[in-house]
Amino acid sequence: MLLHILSAGGWVLVTMAIGLVVVTVAIHAIGFSALLRAMIRSHALAAWGFRRVTLLVIGMTCWLILVHLAEISVWGLFYFWQGCLPDADSALYFSGITYTTVGYGDLVLPKQWRMLAPLEALTGILMCGLSTGLFFAVVSRWISNGMRRITASEPHSASPTKASRSRIES
Repeated sequence: MLLHILSAGGWVLVTMAIGLVVVTVAIHAIGFSALLRAMIRSHALAAWGFRRVTLLVIGMTCWLILVHLAEISVWGLFYFWQGCLPDADSALYFSGITYTTVGYGDLVLPKQWRMLAPLEALTGILMCGLSTGLFFAVVSRWISNGMRRITASEPHSASPTKASRSRIES
């Protein structure tokens, strides 16, 4: 398949595809870096308590959604710029359902551009996986912080007591 694309003068398509992936990953890296710097500066990684952690999860979620929307927009605007879809709305919609791997199939790219759709989907899966990994790492850190606080306040207890469980919930 790749040889067919390349032999049919598809070097331009491959170059554009690589460029789109590089831009997508760069946007994600910049967004991650900005989020982590903000969390470090605000001491968010040391957070504990239901309200504070909930607000931080909401903030982190909103930020990561904005990063993903920027990435989807890059692909969608590329499709529109190249005339792959009739208008910007269709191009952005197609990009969103492809990036998130929903793939309704109600819109498809012209034949010469179709190999971009699976590449966008694969890139989207990877970027969503990175975001999931960040959530896991940060939430694990918060749980670890809370468990250290609980065990520090109860040096002789191996498991949380009713009083410490109520502190976890607050």
